[in-house]
Amino acid sequence: MAKITAQLVKELREKTGAGMMDCKKALQETDGNIEEAIQYLREKGIASAGKKADRIATEGLIEIAVDGNDAAIVEINAETDFVARNEQFQNLVKKIAEHIVKTKPANLEELNASELDGQSVEEVMKSAIATIGENMNIRRFEVLTKPENGAFGEYIHMGGTIGVLSVIEGSTDEAIAKDVSMHAAALNPQYAKQDEVPQEELDKEREVLRNQALEEGKPENIVDKMVEGRMRKFLEEIVIGSQPFVKDSDKTVNQFLKENNAELVTFVRFGLGEGLEKRNEDFAAEVKGQMGQ
Repeated sequence: MAKITAQLVKELREKTGAGMMDCKKALQETDGNIEEAIQYLREKGIASAGKKADRIATEGLIEIAVDGNDAAIVEINAETDFVARNEQFQNLVKKIAEHIVKTKPANLEELNASELDGQSVEEVMKSAIATIGENMNIRRFEVLTKPENGAFGEYIHMGGTIGVLSVIEGSTDEAIAKDVSMHAAALNPQYAKQDEVPQEELDKEREVLRNQALEEGKPENIVDKMVEGRMRKFLEEIVIGSQPFVKDSDKTVNQFLKENNAELVTFVRFGLGEGLEKRNEDFAAEVKGQMGQ
């Protein structure tokens, strides 16, 4: 077998845009023949995938899959909402969600290395990138387990732009859990319970509120009472159980659950592309950029 040098790997990377390890493997498989290695990468869908890997992918879909007492929620990004409407992409997202709930990988690295249809998930994604023609990536996922006396609440909003997976216990009524998920989709709470809010976050907010009250010229002897009142309002905004229930604002989410002999265990809410830098160039600017203008 020919010696696979670093220079050879570098040359193949420059020609294909594929990753270093992919190039090394291709050269090993083809006994160091550059042209055959290029063909090998193209057949595997890796060459074209590598060239697209630096494109911004902030569109895509959020999907939920349930398997018995386990459920998974996953966000897979693509470059355009056009691809999100592509049936092939939709099927891919569904298949990966089902794979996640069955295999329960610990993290993205483990997921990408796991086997799906005779390939690693990473290879499946690269093949899909080559076929569909856009950069795509699995951004994040969560796997939740429900108790025997509980239920999952699944809610996907606006064609996969927001997804919420909730778990309740004390009731097996999925409609109750789904109502909680719909509430979370609408109001975007950050925590399931007050004791989940980090003490550092509480201390920081209390300090901000205290300084605001002092800036307003409030007397020292009533500042603390004002701060505690405003802290209750703050917790209402970030803790789902304290929020006015979206279907009946006369009661909180916790009160709604209690009326139905249920309690919220946890929830996961994904908003598509949240926290990612979105490309805001218009088409004309993009064309000019490609022309060097």
